[in-house]
Amino acid sequence: MPGLDLEGISRSVVKLRAEVPEDAFTAGVLGSQRTGNGVVINSDGLVLTIGYLVTEATDVWLTTADERELVGHPLAYDQVTGFGLVLPLEKADIAPIPLGRSAELQPGDQAFVASSPEFAEPQPVNVFARREFAGAWEYLIEDAIFAAPAHSHWSGAALIDGEGRLAGIGSLLVRELTAGEEIKANMFVPIDLLKPILQELLTRGRASRQSRPWLGVYAAEMTGKIYVTGVADGGPAQMADIREGDLIMRVAEHDVATLPDFYRRLWAMGPAGTGVPLTAIRGGTRLHLNVRSVDRGDLLKRPQAH
Repeated sequence: MPGLDLEGISRSVVKLRAEVPEDAFTAGVLGSQRTGNGVVINSDGLVLTIGYLVTEATDVWLTTADERELVGHPLAYDQVTGFGLVLPLEKADIAPIPLGRSAELQPGDQAFVASSPEFAEPQPVNVFARREFAGAWEYLIEDAIFAAPAHSHWSGAALIDGEGRLAGIGSLLVRELTAGEEIKANMFVPIDLLKPILQELLTRGRASRQSRPWLGVYAAEMTGKIYVTGVADGGPAQMADIREGDLIMRVAEHDVATLPDFYRRLWAMGPAGTGVPLTAIRGGTRLHLNVRSVDRGDLLKRPQAH
C-alpha cells in the first residue's frame, strides 16, 4: 500500500475516555471508567466509536494527537450494530477519515489498524475471515471482519483499507483457529452497517427500526447446545427465574442449536415487550418459561444535554 500517510491517518483517531455512573445498568459489566479510541468521520469533528465505550456515559473526553483535550457529548448508541457517536463540544479541527466500502475488504487483503497515537503506531494486519458474529450479550452481526495480529488497543480503533479509507471499527479481542493454530485477532464492525443509519443517529439519536425484544441473557454455544452463562441483574431473564447453567432448547415451537438460531428466533417473536416462551432444561428437569422481554434501551441512563 505505497503512498498511504499512515501517520496522518492516525492523527484522525482520538483517545476517548468516558465516565459512567456507578449505578448505571452497564457499570457492573463494562465498568464506570472506560478508555478506547474514536475516529473523526466528518468536518464537524464527529467521532465514531464502538458503542460500549460510551453507553450511559455522563462525561466524555477526547484527546487529540496534539494533546488537546476536548469535551464530548455521547450523541448516539446503536445496539444493533454496536456503533456509538460522540460530538465534540469544542472545535476539533481534525481532518476526517473518509468512509470506505467494507464489502470490498476480503480475506487475504492487507489493512492497517490505527489507534490514538498516544496508544500505538498504525499496525499492518491481514484480513483472514468475513462471517457472522454472535456475541454472548444478545448481539449478532453478519459479515464481521476478522483480522490479525491483534492490536493492543482495539476498542474503537480504525480499520483502514488500502485506499486509506475507514473500513471498520474495532470491537473485540478474539481467539481464532487458523491452520490448526490458535491466534489472537480482532473483530471489526463493518463500516457499511453505519451508512444506512448515520443520518438518523445524528438527528434522532437512534435508528428508526423496531426495538428488538431483550431478555438479559448471557449465553454460549457448546456442541450444538445453548447454555446460559449468566443473567443481567434486574433483567427479564432474572425476573423469570432463568439461571446460569440452564440449557435453552426452544424458543416458542422452534428448536435452537446455535446462538444465531437463538437470537433470530427471539427477535422474530415481535417487538420489545413481547412475551417469549422458552423451553429449558435444568438438572434434568424440563422447564417451560415465559419471559416478558423489554427494550434494553429503556434500562439505560440517557446522556445529559449540554
